Order: sequence, then structure tokens, then C-alpha cells
Amino acid sequence: MTLMLERQTTERVPHDPAWFPRVLGDLLSIDVPAGHRAEIVADSIVLSPWPPPYYTLTMLAIESQLSPLTPDGHVLMGAPFLFTFPAQERALQPEMYAVADSAFDTDEYHLDGQNLSLAVELTCPVTRHHDYGDKLATYGKAGVPVYLLVDMEEQRTTVFWEPGEDGYTARESAAFGKELRVPALFAREPGRRRRRSPHTPRNRNTASTRR
Repeated sequence: MTLMLERQTTERVPHDPAWFPRVLGDLLSIDVPAGHRAEIVADSIVLSPWPPPYYTLTMLAIESQLSPLTPDGHVLMGAPFLFTFPAQERALQPEMYAVADSAFDTDEYHLDGQNLSLAVELTCPVTRHHDYGDKLATYGKAGVPVYLLVDMEEQRTTVFWEPGEDGYTARESAAFGKELRVPALFAREPGRRRRRSPHTPRNRNTASTRR
């Protein structure tokens, strides 16, 4: 289930510098239900559930394969922190991410999205349109070097890189269990490294195998 707290977009003044801080304040004042996250996505405050337990195998596979490639001074984790992107007027909580250690040197309840080197989103049926749409655009335009989109319904992983003012300009996709290139911007050494795309059950009752 996704709860969308819509606001009156007709009252919004284009390029109003006070708009995002005001909405961010509204978001931070929400009593978020346990097991949910609150984000500013597509001009709305959106409450959506965190991934169900059976997503954990995929998240562990991502962690084990990408941890050795995490840039020095960055940590790969999945703690529920909110990252803000003021220029895009967005505030997002990726399921997993790599972020600079220095990002945590703050008393704020949100972190600067500019400190991300990787954002990882795992789709679910009710929010996958945001993962492929608004979030993809936000991460790319904000300059996050790598966005890893794990489509749990299609059992396919797509990596986006080369961010710019119009979003990402490079992408590569692979089915679960197949090799997927890790962009050089996220590797410690020049060139690209190949890692297997995460594999996971399609649902609680169906197991997948490497092919």
C-alpha cells in the first residue's frame, strides 16, 4: 500500500525557493508508521512500505558483490536515512546506497544527496513507476554517479551511469544471475568490473537459480 499526501500544486509558485524547505518540514513532522518511509517524490509527499523480508536475499547479494568496490571513504549500507536534493526539490530514501563518511557529520535528520556515490532501488508493484521515472531523473540530474535499479517483478537489474543535467546517458541491463558491468566511476581501479546481477525468488514460493 502507498499513501500519498497530496498538496495543492496549483498554489505552488514556479521556482519558489521557499517551497522545498516548507514541504521538507512537513515531511519531517509526519508520524511515519512503522515499516514505512516518507519521501518527496513527483511533487508529493509519499508514504510507502519498506521492502518485505524476502527482498533481503537480493540486498545481501548486492552488498556482498559491491562492498569490495565501494570507494575509499564511503560506506555501503541500507539504513533508513533521508537524502535531500534541493535543486530537484526531492527527498528520497533508497533501499541501499554508498555514501561518504563525512555525510553523517550533521545534526540534521536528513543527509545531503550530493554525498552519494551509489543509489539502489528495489521495485515493488505500487512504486516501480517512481523508480523508473521520478527517482531515475532525480538521481541522474543530481549527479549521483551510479543508480542501480533492481526490478523484482521482471527479475532484471539495470545500472545507470554518466549523470548530467538531463539525467543519465548510459545504461546496461541484465537478467538476475547474469553478469552486469559495474561502471568505472564506482570501481577503485580503472576499467569496468563484472559482477553477477542479484538473484532472488520472484515471490515467497518460487526460487531462482543462476543460469
